[in-house]
Order: sequence, then C-alpha cells, then structure tokens
Amino acid sequence: MITARYAREIPQRYRLEASRCAQCATVSFPPRLVCPTCKGRTFSTITLQNEGKLLSYTVVRVGSDKFSKETPFAVGIIELKDGIRITTQIADANLEKLAHGQTVRLVFRKIQEDGKAGILCYGYKAIVV
Repeated sequence: MITARYAREIPQRYRLEASRCAQCATVSFPPRLVCPTCKGRTFSTITLQNEGKLLSYTVVRVGSDKFSKETPFAVGIIELKDGIRITTQIADANLEKLAHGQTVRLVFRKIQEDGKAGILCYGYKAIVV
C-alpha cells in the first residue's frame, strides 16, 4: 500500500508531466533521472497533450480484488499526440464497439480506494471521443 501523501505528490499522475532531455530532446513518461537515449541528466518538464489514439486494448473480465466490482472493463495502450505511449483503463466505453485507431482523450478519474481507511486514489483514464 502506498501512502496518500506520497501518491498525491506525483505530478505526472495528475498533470501528465513528462521530462524532455536537454541534450537530445527525448521525451520520457514518467520522468526519468537518466535519459534512456543519451544518458543525459538535465531535463525540462513538459505537459503532455491529453488526446491520442487507441493502439491496442484488452477486456478484463475477472479483476483483482480491488477491481472485481468494476468488471468487465477495458485497458488500452494509448499513443498521445506527443508520440508518448501510455497504458490506462478505458472508461465509459461500450466494450463491443471499441476499435483500434479510435480517438481517445485522457480524463481525471477515481482509480481505486486504498487501504482500510478507503483513501481515494485518482489518476487518468481514457474515454472514446
């Protein structure tokens, strides 16, 4: 279990912040300490666009304990307009009508309740545009 304060202090979870290497301009999400391309250690922070396309997806019909009440749901690989690929849950979608190449937008939603206290964890999910 992660602590609520730690989770709330992760900027990329709430603002889609990535890092751009000052030497080679490689964009990394989530941000890294060392550039995977040139091994540089100097970065600037950028905010990613919230629209992209659905590259691939799967439908989860039997979820873990935390997500068992939400099944079935889809999880997909989204390529944002920035070229960054992320994996996220697809919300508010007709699972029978999902298709590769559909335009999606990232939205801020509740992800789960954590621990016995029921601390709410938020993040991004994709919706079909």
